[in-house]
Amino acid sequence: MSVKLLVSDVDGTLVDKAKKLTDGTIAAVRRLEAAGIGFTIVSARPRSGMMPIADALRLDEPMGAFNGGLVFRRDGTIDSHETIAEDVARGVMDLARKEAVDLWVFADDRWYASTDQGVHVEHERIASNQAPVVTQDFDALLAKADKITFVSDDEPLLRRLHADAKAYGDRATIVQSQTYYLDVTAKGGNKGDGIVALCKAFGVSIEETAAIGDQANDVPMLERAGLSIAMGNAPDAVKAKAHEHTTANDADGVAHAIDTIILPRNGATA
Repeated sequence: MSVKLLVSDVDGTLVDKAKKLTDGTIAAVRRLEAAGIGFTIVSARPRSGMMPIADALRLDEPMGAFNGGLVFRRDGTIDSHETIAEDVARGVMDLARKEAVDLWVFADDRWYASTDQGVHVEHERIASNQAPVVTQDFDALLAKADKITFVSDDEPLLRRLHADAKAYGDRATIVQSQTYYLDVTAKGGNKGDGIVALCKAFGVSIEETAAIGDQANDVPMLERAGLSIAMGNAPDAVKAKAHEHTTANDADGVAHAIDTIILPRNGATA
């Protein structure tokens, strides 16, 4: 199949471990566009965290924040926006308050957190491109939350919390975007629905679209895309869902996929 659109995850995929967009990746996206192939991004990040990437890549087409719950453009246009149902937000927060996890709520383009300390907070400062508003009272935010994240390095605890939160799984998207993050977004805030919305915006069929990612929250788009590519740093369970594999994000895996998988399918060379 030829590819008309590539949809990329951001963290663990498009950027390296320092959350930097490398010159090699930027150049590869330019080669993709020169070959007439569209490119966009979808991420668990908020809009604020995607804008530096969009600016560096000069992306003016729709892209998806909060796993696709918010589809927007660099000029500020909002194509679609779905928040978490208020009763779901309150229900999952009640579950988490009993656990030893840090709490993050994203609403109104701001990041609210139960603490501003810790390595994951420092990483999120980069990923979200803002500092947290520290609070212990999230009540007023739960009627308009884009994403709720439970943060812990205790994987068994997060798995148990994930299992408990499945009671709301028919009305929300609940998935780990990293081993230490459990994310709750709107029902439509999943990358499967997100890639469909982006295909529609580009006027491209899902069969002509490639998706690339590295984590469990990328699986819905990997399963739907005509061509799916897993990063070299992806867990084996994610790799098993992909048609192709590339190198790791610290080895310019997206650039490698563009040059060795996508461009050759379109009869182009790097």
